Amino acid sequence: MRTERDVNPASSALASRFAAVRALTADLVAPLSDADATIQSMDDASPAKWHLAHTTWFFETFVLRDHVPGYQVFDERWPFLFNSYYEAEGQRHARPRRGMLSRPSLDEILAYREAVDSALLAALPDLPASVRDLVALGCHHEEQHQELLLTDILHHFSINPLQSAIWPGDPKVPVAMPGPTGWIEGRTGVIEIGHDLVSTGPGKTRIVSSVSTVSTGFAFDCEGPRHTELLHPHALADRTVTNGEWAAFIADGGYRDPRHWLSDGWAWVQAERIAAPLYWEQGDGGWTRFGLDGRRPVDPAAPVTHVSFFEADAYASWAGARLPTEFEWEAAASGHDPNGGNQLDAAGAVEPRPSAGGPAFFGDVWEWTGSAYRPYPGFRPAEGAVGEYNGKFMSGQFVLRGGSCATPRGHVRASYRNFFYPHQRWQFTGVRLAKDL
Repeated sequence: MRTERDVNPASSALASRFAAVRALTADLVAPLSDADATIQSMDDASPAKWHLAHTTWFFETFVLRDHVPGYQVFDERWPFLFNSYYEAEGQRHARPRRGMLSRPSLDEILAYREAVDSALLAALPDLPASVRDLVALGCHHEEQHQELLLTDILHHFSINPLQSAIWPGDPKVPVAMPGPTGWIEGRTGVIEIGHDLVSTGPGKTRIVSSVSTVSTGFAFDCEGPRHTELLHPHALADRTVTNGEWAAFIADGGYRDPRHWLSDGWAWVQAERIAAPLYWEQGDGGWTRFGLDGRRPVDPAAPVTHVSFFEADAYASWAGARLPTEFEWEAAASGHDPNGGNQLDAAGAVEPRPSAGGPAFFGDVWEWTGSAYRPYPGFRPAEGAVGEYNGKFMSGQFVLRGGSCATPRGHVRASYRNFFYPHQRWQFTGVRLAKDL
């Protein structure tokens, strides 16, 4: 019989983290009906039921099935339904048709989560360190899906003419508009960038880094290896662009003037008839936006969000500036607390908030950079199916930094690289300007 003295402290801490992450996901879907959790509003979004099951499939497949002798898969039919993009795991249900899965029911998927949670927590004390690394990866993976859950739910509800609130919002308190943009002069010369992931041999990298004097704790493989980059004289804005500033861009014909747009961006604006950030509508009383707390007036002092890379780049051109590179951003953010700012702590209506003063690099909105999502020098994906997690997507996407109001607190760090295609904007994405000096 295992005694209290036999419990590995690392396993105990990981068990607590696993339980907390899983509980938050359950809290996020608590307001949803089975129908709410089933619908899929666009190809980029997934039903809440699918997020619940996919994150569970990850733990069941890569931890329980592969490393716990005697474990029996909950339902042999479900891996086909809830695999996302892992080619090594075989065929899977087509992503655009996830909303057709009226069964299994929400209750059945919640029972699946409970069964996998129970099995994993029972097995965790006996798992070797390398497998515990996979559990840690799974927790960070689920935190990514928590943000996707919120943004996908927001999109699902936005296309319903009822425009229902999922959670009640806080009373609006008038906030003074921030002053003119200030500029922070950036570092120049050769600097080190990225996370110091641990090499475990030729072509191998552990998903979790060791403690070091440079960077500590967990990191995804795409955040490393740590390497040098050359920065030229530049400055970054001391805050992100506000809704009020974006409204001025609209009023000045920003969406109608091709001079500010990349060719692909202008074609997108014309084809999709884009005239404002996603979820904005103009009425007799001015601009409103739809959020998890329903439709409300746009707060001019809050950071603009739900804008694409194309829009961010056009705004920067209109403002006589540019987007920062991801290296400029990381160099500036490395001295700030990644756990600070407006990030997700509990289920509820989330939205960007007006600046409380002083430069903040984390929370509120993901910040588009002008950098393509490509591998760092010396990048090697992890071996096996988990090696498909990031590297295979390094084509045609742009890097975002800093986290958002929907990012679980503690999930991001200065080296964290998010990435999306240039037209996508259903995430909490915003803009920080940069300029050459």
